[in-house]
Amino acid sequence: MESASSSAVALAFGVTLFAGLATGIGSALAYFARRTNLSFLAISLGFSGGVMVYVSFTEILRKGESLLVTLHGPTTGAWMTAGGFFAGLVTMAIIDWLVPDTSNPHEFTPREELIDYQTHHDATVPQAKLLRMGLFSALAIAIHNFPEGLATFLAALEDPHLGVAIGIAIAIHNIPEGISVSVPIFYATGNRRRAFGLSFLSGLSEPVGAVVGYLILRTFLTPGVLGITFALVAGVMVYISLDELLPTAREYGAGHQVLGGLLAGMAVMALSLLLLK
Repeated sequence: MESASSSAVALAFGVTLFAGLATGIGSALAYFARRTNLSFLAISLGFSGGVMVYVSFTEILRKGESLLVTLHGPTTGAWMTAGGFFAGLVTMAIIDWLVPDTSNPHEFTPREELIDYQTHHDATVPQAKLLRMGLFSALAIAIHNFPEGLATFLAALEDPHLGVAIGIAIAIHNIPEGISVSVPIFYATGNRRRAFGLSFLSGLSEPVGAVVGYLILRTFLTPGVLGITFALVAGVMVYISLDELLPTAREYGAGHQVLGGLLAGMAVMALSLLLLK
C-alpha cells in the first residue's frame, strides 16, 4: 500500500472519530431522558443489526475477496476470504469468552431487570452493583471499540466510500453501547454528567485504536493484509449483530418492531451505498 496523503489520513481519522463519538449519542439519551424507551431501543438495535449485516456481506466481504482474488487467484483468494471471515467470528467469540458476562456489552440486561432499576432502582438493585456494571461495561466497550476503530480507519484509508459505510454502521452500533454504560451509572449515582462522561470516553477508544494501530502497522499495509482485514471485519460485524444486537432487540421489543428496524437498517444502508457510488 502506497503512503497515504495527509488529506486521506485526515478523512479516515474523521470517519473513525465520528463513529466513536456516536457513543455519546447513546450517552445523551440517558442524560436527557428520564427513562429509556424500550421500544425505541429495540428498533434501534434491529436497525443497527440490519445495517451491519447488509454492509458486511455486500461491501466489506466483497472488497476483501476482490483484493485477495487479484493477488492469489479465484480459488485461493476465495478460501482466504472465507478463512478471514470465520477468523473474525472466532476472534469475537474468544473476546466474549474472556470478558465476564456481568460486564460484557454483548450480554443484555433482561427487560424486567432494566425496568426494575429504572423505576425502583434504589429498592431492587444495589447501587454498587449498578455502578460496577456500568464501569465494567465502559471498560469492555473500550476494548471492543479499539479494533473496530482500526478497521474503520483502514477501510476509509483504502476506499473512502466503503469507509463511510462502515463508519455509519459502527456509529449506529455505538449508540446502544453508550446507553448500556450510561443508564446503570446514572441510576446508581444519580449523576447525569458522570454517566455521560464515562460513556462518552468509552467511545474515544475507537479513534485511539485508529491512531495507535496505524502508527504501528502502516509499513505492513499491503493489499493482501487489507484483504484479510476486511474479511475479519465482516466476521466481527456479523458476530456482533447475531450475538448481541438482534437477540437484545428481541428481548426489549414487541411484535415486529425488531424486524421493521432490521429491514429499515438494510434499506437505509443500501440507499446510502448506492448514493455514494
